[in-house]
Amino acid sequence: MSWLGKVVGGAFGFLMGGPLGAILGASVGHQFDEGLQGISDDEGLNLGDQHRVQMAFFTATFSVMGHMAKADGRVTPDEIKLAKRVMDELALSGEMRKTAINLFEQGKATNFPLGDVLEQFRRECHRRTNLIRMFLELQMQAAYADGQLDLAEESVLHKICEHLGISKFEYQRIKLQFQAQQRFYEHSQQHQVENRLDDAYAVLGVSKNATDAEVKKAYRRLMSQHHPDKLVAKGLPEEMMTIAKEKTQQIRKAYETIKESR
Repeated sequence: MSWLGKVVGGAFGFLMGGPLGAILGASVGHQFDEGLQGISDDEGLNLGDQHRVQMAFFTATFSVMGHMAKADGRVTPDEIKLAKRVMDELALSGEMRKTAINLFEQGKATNFPLGDVLEQFRRECHRRTNLIRMFLELQMQAAYADGQLDLAEESVLHKICEHLGISKFEYQRIKLQFQAQQRFYEHSQQHQVENRLDDAYAVLGVSKNATDAEVKKAYRRLMSQHHPDKLVAKGLPEEMMTIAKEKTQQIRKAYETIKESR
């Protein structure tokens, strides 16, 4: 049974208070107690802690995605389409899908406590930087849903980075790699070989002059950061493994494209 099934059924020992608990509680019809203040600082997670982080990740992802969609004052059809596509990719159905939609709607509210939500999310994911990076990448995907990034949406991304402890330099690096991934996919579909190679290097975050060893090192680092099993062990909801797998597939294709060209 997934963590949401346990929450809906009331059989769970990983209560979560704060803004995330309030938002999730409103979405599933439960009134949560204050519960625990946060998981331990240990890198390892026991089953209860893992469910708790999964709960926090799922709640923050869809509610902040809703806030992102409303950042420029209106929610476009493309942004709604993206949210539904993410839900489809995660194979969310029944109560899981209903909860994701409710979270998205709550995020659109004018009084959505973005700062408080992000601060609690950071505490729940303490020291799990790969998990936090995955969260930022999902929000970046939402920001680019209509094909462009406007000032209001980028302002929200900056706030996310500020609250989650992501530096401006790291944000720009992740942003450039994300844009390259988008172009790499498009150029692959259009069979544009030359542009595809340029983007492959950008996906890995290395220059064309990088040595084979440097390219391989960058590839292994990114694969480790996005490895589905590792992310789930750190608290990524199992339902979101599909997205992590897609990212590793893109990274692998970029690496193979570079190897073939050499």
